[in-house]
Amino acid sequence: MFKDLFQKKRKYATVPSQRLEQANIPAEGERPKREIPEGLMSKCPKCGSIQYSKELEKNLKVCTACGHHMRLNAPERIAITLDPGSFIEFDAGMVSVDPLQFPGYSTKLEQQKLKSGQLDAVITGQGSIEGHMVIVAVMNFEFFTGSMGSVVGEKITRAIEEATERKLPMVIFSTSGGARMQESILSLMQMAKTSAALARFGESGGLYISVITDPTTGGVSASFATLGDINIAEPGAVFGFAGRIVIEQTIRQKLPDDFQTAEFNLQHGQLDLVVHRKEMRSKLGKILELHDVKGGF
Repeated sequence: MFKDLFQKKRKYATVPSQRLEQANIPAEGERPKREIPEGLMSKCPKCGSIQYSKELEKNLKVCTACGHHMRLNAPERIAITLDPGSFIEFDAGMVSVDPLQFPGYSTKLEQQKLKSGQLDAVITGQGSIEGHMVIVAVMNFEFFTGSMGSVVGEKITRAIEEATERKLPMVIFSTSGGARMQESILSLMQMAKTSAALARFGESGGLYISVITDPTTGGVSASFATLGDINIAEPGAVFGFAGRIVIEQTIRQKLPDDFQTAEFNLQHGQLDLVVHRKEMRSKLGKILELHDVKGGF
């Protein structure tokens, strides 16, 4: 009893956790949760490292930890590749319609426009790369996974025809999930149309540089993406026609881990170069210089 009287008193009182929760006060041993603004940090999909989004953008969206090349949208690609202020867009108002009345397609098109900020999956135009005039087509995976419908095929074909008429080199940056299912045979026709335009361009002596980015599959990889006079890819970019699972189920064999990557395709003769994103602009400029493509209007 006397021992209890002289026992050292606590310097604080214990508040029930229920009352703490009501007052939004963290319990003992718990650290208050801090709200992180959305978009402040980015996580690498390959190695899982977390880095500041602004620092990642300064590094051209290449992971500083593992070198993984994250996807760029079309405006970002144009900004880092073409000379500042040199780009003039073609067919800016061309938009997809729903020719087959495919269920839900019109609604999805509007959703994709809002999501990506673009009218369709490719931007075409003229510009210069290190002073050399070129015609470019830059695909955008953010719009309907870069699928090729009638508008994509038409815009790329018109750009190729413009390059043929002006005798300028053609550069296409590809990224796509393939032909757009909702347009059926009309989207498949774009494979032949773009390929035929490139054939005429080649016959006229034009230089076509194809730059393959991650991912490039289906009808795009089976047409203009792999028809370049020079075929380039970014490191780690996946490209091929059918997907890994479909191929493995068809041939009943396990495919190599690096199957369909840029490095695998380079090793097996499907590519001429694998070029780091930071070196792409200078590499394209060097190729244009070696081919003596001065350009001019």
